[in-house]
Amino acid sequence: MTTNTTIGGSTATMSQQLLDTMNGTNSASSSSSSSTSSTSAANLQTTFLQLLVAQLQNQDPTNPMDSSQMTSQLAQINTVSGISQLNTSLTSLSTQLSAGQNAQAALLIGSTVLAPGNSVAVSSGSAPQLGVQMATAASDVKVQITNSSGKIVGSIDLGPQSAGTVPVTWNPVDSSGNTLPDGTYSLSVSATVNGAAGTGTALVASKVQAVMQQSNGTAGLSLANGSTVPLSSVAGIL
Repeated sequence: MTTNTTIGGSTATMSQQLLDTMNGTNSASSSSSSSTSSTSAANLQTTFLQLLVAQLQNQDPTNPMDSSQMTSQLAQINTVSGISQLNTSLTSLSTQLSAGQNAQAALLIGSTVLAPGNSVAVSSGSAPQLGVQMATAASDVKVQITNSSGKIVGSIDLGPQSAGTVPVTWNPVDSSGNTLPDGTYSLSVSATVNGAAGTGTALVASKVQAVMQQSNGTAGLSLANGSTVPLSSVAGIL
């Protein structure tokens, strides 16, 4: 059904179809569309239309409003609506990606991964796989292991290394070849990059026990060594 809207006190009318077109709505389908984004866009367009009608009501008859200005304003309101819809679409896409990431992370439960860590547990004379992650190439990389007293009980010189992940195997024995006692030891990585002191990230292997959603919505892995790391920080799957 077509209805007319009177502009001001004059006999000039505006069809409902035109109003729907300017508002970006359709009277036959508006009742079935109730999303937040479309409601916000409709409210914005309705406000614009009200301002436009007020301009028409109060314009100087001898100097009417320039039609090109109205066209420009319509283009601007469409641009604002388009940006709002784009933001809504990006938010929805981000939510879908996070859900997909959580599903992929769940497949790692029970697997052993190399993840950032500064401590390694020695049990019955054995230690988990270690590693080093370098952001840039280094002319020399060293890994040091210290006990709870701060004494160095192990040192591994990896020599020159390229950027990336370097697996490291450590045999937990002292300088005399005696097995180190069970306990938790600390890791530190030092490097020489372009003749200056640099650093790398120490990695420790541990089994994935669960997948947790972090405060930012991304997936986090709960490891057997008691730490929780972001999925994105996993350097390798063993």
